Amino acid sequence: MVHETGYYDLLGVSPKASTDEIKKAYRKLALKYHPDKNPNEGEKFKLISHAYEVLSDPKKRDLYDQGGEQAIKEGGMNSGASPMDVFDMFFGGGGRMQRERRGKNVVHQLGVTLEEMYNGSTRKLGLQKNVICEKCDGKYWTFFRILFKKNLDKMLILIVSGMKDGQKITFHGEGDQEPGLEPGDVVIVLDQKEHPVFQRQGDDLLMKMDIKLAEALCGFRKTIRTLDSRLLIISTMPGEVIRHNDIKCVQNEGMPIHRDPYERGMLIIQFQVEFPENHWLPEHLMFQLERLLPPREDVMITEDMEEVDLCEVDLNSQQKRYHREAYEEEEEGPRGGVQCQTQ
Repeated sequence: MVHETGYYDLLGVSPKASTDEIKKAYRKLALKYHPDKNPNEGEKFKLISHAYEVLSDPKKRDLYDQGGEQAIKEGGMNSGASPMDVFDMFFGGGGRMQRERRGKNVVHQLGVTLEEMYNGSTRKLGLQKNVICEKCDGKYWTFFRILFKKNLDKMLILIVSGMKDGQKITFHGEGDQEPGLEPGDVVIVLDQKEHPVFQRQGDDLLMKMDIKLAEALCGFRKTIRTLDSRLLIISTMPGEVIRHNDIKCVQNEGMPIHRDPYERGMLIIQFQVEFPENHWLPEHLMFQLERLLPPREDVMITEDMEEVDLCEVDLNSQQKRYHREAYEEEEEGPRGGVQCQTQ
């Protein structure tokens, strides 16, 4: 039984979260609150890092679950370990021994489009780093600010086709310089932007396509512009009926497979059938239309049946009315069913 949930709450996970879920939650929060990105949230970062240090270790996590934060303190968990060590260990820094001879890693997010991840791209990113004064070799801890973009051979960022959201590009030894320490790394984390047409699911692309009722029943021919600006033609045969929310796919037209760009996932298409806005069909055409459709069900009318009229209803308005009446007249109980709109 979990004694306290404070550490879990800091990371935004449940006490039953798996190790991978805890890692993902910490990675997201660490990128957001790391002092290099958010200098005003240093205390928040320390708390998050300490929570991850405990929950990522099975023995410490079990001790915390049994006795809470007090058990962690009594067990000597707060023996001076730096939250920066936890961050560096998680992102490849190697822990406290590594930090004694290496500077900290610098992490930056880079927003990229789905087109860039599909086709591949190169980006120039203007970053800054601290460098030791060459004249004094850092003796007086004098720093100059220089731009990475002055050395374009090393800051050009290559986005390889098929890369995924959250994937990291590492520039080894390009971090801030500190006297007596080997520079850390610059880590670029790809942040995929939303696309107006396609959604990515692994190596597949998903899109929705609107078609008319006539197209759904009688066949259609449509074009799709791909992420590399090609035009694909898709079609159905006359007599092939497409139902609302039917899903079809085009093989090998999804995202390129990373490190194997000649192979691609699927393009998955979900069809949305649009019915006519006019609710009434010409009466003289209904007989011809009915002959082409599957037969409808006949209902035997008897004397004990009661015939009623159908009318339009606005469910949003009805729900608001229910909430208002329930709040104002709760003691009166239920007040009937859905009411039709007045014409």
